[in-house]
Amino acid sequence: MRDPYSVLGVAKSASEGDIKKAFRKLAKKYHPDQNKDDPGAQQRFAEVNQAYEIIGDKDKRAQFDRGEIDAEGKQRFQSQGFEGFSGFEDFGAGGGSGGARGFRATGGSGGGGGFDDILNDIFGGLGGRGRGRSGAGAGSGFGGGARAKAPPKIKGKNAEIVARVSLEDIVNSGKTQVTLPNGKTVNATLPKGVEDGEKIRLKGQGHPGENGGQAGDAMVEVRIRPHKLFEVKGSDLHLDLPLTLYEAVLGAKVRTPTLSGAVNLTIPENASSGKTMRLKGKGLPTKTGGHGDLLVKLQIVMPPHSDEELETLMKAWKEITPYRARGPEFD
Repeated sequence: MRDPYSVLGVAKSASEGDIKKAFRKLAKKYHPDQNKDDPGAQQRFAEVNQAYEIIGDKDKRAQFDRGEIDAEGKQRFQSQGFEGFSGFEDFGAGGGSGGARGFRATGGSGGGGGFDDILNDIFGGLGGRGRGRSGAGAGSGFGGGARAKAPPKIKGKNAEIVARVSLEDIVNSGKTQVTLPNGKTVNATLPKGVEDGEKIRLKGQGHPGENGGQAGDAMVEVRIRPHKLFEVKGSDLHLDLPLTLYEAVLGAKVRTPTLSGAVNLTIPENASSGKTMRLKGKGLPTKTGGHGDLLVKLQIVMPPHSDEELETLMKAWKEITPYRARGPEFD
């Protein structure tokens, strides 16, 4: 793995805000949904995520800067010098039972236990046993030391993901494609009656854990894409349906789109602009298992160009059959 600072293109002195800004920019740039024709984008996207997992976390960043973990977040051994003491004193055969020979630190700034403390810091207690300063049963060197403790398992972080969902996805397939932090794409099932901004939890699909720990979850926020025809209001859909003047006057059957296929809607005679007609069950799924309705508002559209015959007819009609289109509240 490359150095995470180099991957994100930031200096080691960069602030948390600068790191987050760089990550967002690169994640957007290399997201597989934006680079479907670039086979290398998925690997680059995963590399950016891995880098941010290290230096985007305050504690992990400090560990990495100190050299305690590598670019993958794995623990690594860091050698240290034995400072603070001047040498060893051989206490000879008389220093312990059975004539065993041993050594102890002399001149250490930390007193008699300085050397033991340093070894314990480095080896986790490997050298602690068999070197007792009392000399009882003392051995030479690091023999008989206790086994170091395994590092604790740490669960991975949850991944925050936004899924752009179409109305057709909600009604027809009930699924949406989600790109995970590792670049893999999966199909996520949309719950019944899903709403804009609702979150779906994908167990174990987040960032990997450390030291064999469980992976985090993927928290998928559903964002419903605007539609060119339909407006969403709860589980109902709203549609403006343009009509010609003669369709409104004479009545007609008009082909009307729905998310499950077009239907022929019967327009009654003398239909007014603004009249709303209801197509039951043609809306979005509800949480109870049913469907909302499609509400169709009629919109009368005048001819694109002036027509002398129509003007003559309207003038005669105005004289012979006048009528009020507005109530007294408009007077």
